Amino acid sequence: MRGFLASSTGVTCAAALALPLAPPAAATTSPAPPVTRAAAAPEAYAAGGTQSLPLASRSSDRAPGAAEQGLARRDVRPFSLVGVVWDDPATELHGRVEVRTRATATGAWSGWRELETHNADHAADPGSPESTSGRVRGATAPLWVGESDGVEVRVRAETTPGTARTAPARSRLPGGLRIDLVDPGRAAPPPAHRARTEAAEPAVLPARPARQKTKPHAGPRPRITTRRGWGAEEKLRDKGFVYTKKVKAAFVHHSDTGNDYRCSQAPSVIRGIYRYHVNSMGWRDLGYNFLVDKCGNIYEGRAGGVAKPVLGAHTLGFNSNSVGIAVLGTYSSKKPSSAALKAIARLTAWKVGLYGMNPRGKTYLKSGGGNLYPKGEKVRLNVISGHRDGFATNCPGKKLYAKLGTARAKAAAYQGR
Repeated sequence: MRGFLASSTGVTCAAALALPLAPPAAATTSPAPPVTRAAAAPEAYAAGGTQSLPLASRSSDRAPGAAEQGLARRDVRPFSLVGVVWDDPATELHGRVEVRTRATATGAWSGWRELETHNADHAADPGSPESTSGRVRGATAPLWVGESDGVEVRVRAETTPGTARTAPARSRLPGGLRIDLVDPGRAAPPPAHRARTEAAEPAVLPARPARQKTKPHAGPRPRITTRRGWGAEEKLRDKGFVYTKKVKAAFVHHSDTGNDYRCSQAPSVIRGIYRYHVNSMGWRDLGYNFLVDKCGNIYEGRAGGVAKPVLGAHTLGFNSNSVGIAVLGTYSSKKPSSAALKAIARLTAWKVGLYGMNPRGKTYLKSGGGNLYPKGEKVRLNVISGHRDGFATNCPGKKLYAKLGTARAKAAAYQGR
């Protein structure tokens, strides 16, 4: 989506600048009614929204791209997911981004938490209509923080080492830095005009046995919570659907949104990611084709039909002829649950099996351009690959990546191989 982006898998910098308190400033927000701590009961439907707060220089340097920027601690309307966004998607943020938030229920402030700055690798392929829409922005990975009503932000650019003749130099930060605070809202009841089509839009697709006569190696379809089931606000995304030719490979990701969620909150986490991908980052829809929570529940991602080859925006350069599966959480140092691994295996056994693929096999995909393979190169990949196999990135995290062999074996067994 971002064109050809060279990206490293880590960032280094000095400790970030502590920010002083300041009175609230005006914020740019998407349409959403004000919500207070005394809002309606959680069971009531509430529309989501995004508060977008600009970051300001925290040094004597007031020029665009100042190396130290932030937002002083302040009260805001309730939100549950945060991310830092900037204007130009082709510009990388070399530095450290940290946030702390105040829990609505207790009034307690969290410690500082770092946001992953290298998020451009989850994107539509370079030159695709989605990447050239003019709406796309640069962004960190979002972080799930639970319902909160206060925020503080600090950003410090990376410092490059000096030499005997030069002093250390501070990188410039991207222009238009702001923090987006996402209220995922509460799932809405279906509109009245959809009543006639409810039978075709169930909240959950039940598990279904494999059709062995027609596809002897397609695993049984697992239980899948549909977009209606997790409460997708369909008017947010672009109309219509975009398809690729087939599904030859599955790329496994972690959402990098943190692990501090209950499985009952997973639909809310997904609604937050969906709103962030569309409204903050400018994508046509949620980037992943499927999502899996730590309890092993499977959710439909990008719209277009769970059995169809929907073109996603999950692996820069390799979205064509593939499917993207994100496990909710961060798995750089935390191991994925056995339930999540089982869900990956069940989902891939069914999905790649629909197209005759062996989960333990290899396949070739043509690169659309990225930092590992140039555009047009045919790359040999595992049918079940990690995101880092197609792009130089930490995703899906060291601990999850190490378990993909287990997922491949289980998926093959579910196919009867």
